[in-house]
Amino acid sequence: MMSEGEEHGSLLEKINDKIHEFKKGSSSSSSSDSDDDKKHHHKSKSKKKRLFGRTNPLHHVLGGGKAADLVLWRDKQTSGSILAGVTVIWLLFEGIGYHLLTFFCHSLMVFLTVCFVWANAASFINRGPPKFPDAILSEVQCLKIAHILRKEINEAFLTLRHVASGKDLKTYLMTVAGLWFVSIIGSCFSFLTLSYTIFLMAYTLPMLYEKYEDEVDVVGEKALIELKKQYAVLDHKLLSKIPMLAEKKQH
Repeated sequence: MMSEGEEHGSLLEKINDKIHEFKKGSSSSSSSDSDDDKKHHHKSKSKKKRLFGRTNPLHHVLGGGKAADLVLWRDKQTSGSILAGVTVIWLLFEGIGYHLLTFFCHSLMVFLTVCFVWANAASFINRGPPKFPDAILSEVQCLKIAHILRKEINEAFLTLRHVASGKDLKTYLMTVAGLWFVSIIGSCFSFLTLSYTIFLMAYTLPMLYEKYEDEVDVVGEKALIELKKQYAVLDHKLLSKIPMLAEKKQH
């Protein structure tokens, strides 16, 4: 028979084993719960509605190439240099009153002078002459550009003919409203300032949107819902009473 001390020691060992198993089970359950929470958070984030129903990342939507890297400021030094250069050109034309032909001639004069001096002084400074790339357009490239321009021009002509045909009043009203809005913007700014403003918005807004994507998506979703409500009110009070649109809805 076992002595009283041995029975007491075995009892303590069993109690310690039970406590160890309980701690191990609770830690594993808590870790599994935390993993489940992370998975749930990741799924909810992936299922979150994006602006205009976008499912792919913004970099992929913009093409995913070097142009997308520049617009999203992946290389801040290069993107900043391009923005600074465009800003300087805008200031030269708009602020100082420089003319495009004068700017082009002066820039070409400076470029040719630097290359000419460099080519002649290369032997004295023990450096190689400047290397010029072979800037020659092939026939295939010219045909490809002409094909793209032809397609876009034909699409524009087809759209204008469709709007002017009188068959779609809604498209006509939207086109006229858009042109009227652009004419008001054009009367407030010069063409150069308007072009620079469009470039500035297209060059900085995607980067800011990617940085504050979640907040902008929430505000944009609310704005789209409000626009749909206002359009429904306009359609009920005005557009539905126009005979042409009413007949089109019935069909």
